[in-house]
Amino acid sequence: MLLVYTHNITPRLKYIFKHICIRILGVEVSFTTKIEEFIAHDGIKISYTKQQLGNEFYIKSHDILFEQGLNDIDINVQNWGHTKCFFHNGDKSAIPFDVFAASFYLLSRYEEYLPHVKDHYGRFVATESVAYKHGFLHQPVVDIWANKFKEALQLQFPEHTFLQRKYSVKPIIDVPSPYHYKLKGFMRSFGGIVKDIFQFKFRNLYNRFMVIFSLKHDPYDTFKYIINRQKQSKYKFLFFFLLGDFSTYDKGINPNKKKFVSLIKHVADYCEVGLKTSFFAIDDFAIMKKEKLKMEEIINTDLKASRQSFSKLNLPESYRNLIELEILEDYTMGYVNQIGFRAGTCTPFLFYDLDYEIQTPLKIHSYHLMDYVLLKIHSLLDKKKALNEVISEVKQVNGEFIPIFHNYTFSEIERWKGFKELFNIILESGNED
Repeated sequence: MLLVYTHNITPRLKYIFKHICIRILGVEVSFTTKIEEFIAHDGIKISYTKQQLGNEFYIKSHDILFEQGLNDIDINVQNWGHTKCFFHNGDKSAIPFDVFAASFYLLSRYEEYLPHVKDHYGRFVATESVAYKHGFLHQPVVDIWANKFKEALQLQFPEHTFLQRKYSVKPIIDVPSPYHYKLKGFMRSFGGIVKDIFQFKFRNLYNRFMVIFSLKHDPYDTFKYIINRQKQSKYKFLFFFLLGDFSTYDKGINPNKKKFVSLIKHVADYCEVGLKTSFFAIDDFAIMKKEKLKMEEIINTDLKASRQSFSKLNLPESYRNLIELEILEDYTMGYVNQIGFRAGTCTPFLFYDLDYEIQTPLKIHSYHLMDYVLLKIHSLLDKKKALNEVISEVKQVNGEFIPIFHNYTFSEIERWKGFKELFNIILESGNED
């Protein structure tokens, strides 16, 4: 048990210490404001405050964990070994940065509450983040800092042994539409035929008719292949199916179609299934609730996980809606166009609501790579290099690597050539010593 002495036990302080100590380092933690209790404790202990008490393990605290609401915070990023950090706290501290304050800033997504430029979907973009601007987006810095804290503790308390985490993978399969041509209904199919003719896409037109008349396999229907990979993997895949109404942004299948329902049930026999909420459900609680109930009706169990369309998040409203609907996990946090760690971590964490100043029960699993970002890299060799680099970063801290692929990523469509091999590299990364 790690005992933390501090001058004020706040919700922010308890939140971040519990995350770093319990979830990353596997050490139970308790808090005190009483010096006598701190002195009497004969286990591992640290003081986290403005002034050192004596010669104890001391970390000089930044103000952010003792504040409420949002303030204009000066972020001065500096090098720290092979990584970077901010909130430098001077020479007297056992470690040169307040890693708890810096971690809280990243995990709470403090910067996403502040004024920022959004893209045309209304999303927070990577280029607005402190991690991108200062060149540490490619590292799970919260986990790296936690390990640096652990190393410093081990020097002070060599008799204490820490638990060792294991690297793991959580493969995500996003399904905005299970089929390219099938189950689209007469009007959508007719519209697609007319569009193919006017755009002179005769190969597409040929394929469309072949699939509609069951003379050819639908290119997006890769579920048999993915389930076979699941059977051979020790990691449980998590599918997200879109059930929302057809719109400008969402072009899925009617969730009342029996064949689509059967597909979801079939996938749920082998893999975990979650809900990909539609674009308009993000800001409309009634629509989100309707989609959640529909998914629960199909899978015949409580819905545990969700993912928002286009990886769009409006903090804190998006997460509050999920909490109200009793959805326990979300996989939206990440960047569509950048490989890296949006929240600075590869460890799932609980959402902290900065407006209400409370830790919530919603667990955030931030993804680190989406298949689309690899399309910007031309050669398969360079794609493998980029993939192996991010896997290596997660492995170094024994974290959880979360990649997002789509059902059509495994198709024979030219742009996705080689992606099956990339997916296999991910699955096999956990088999290496």
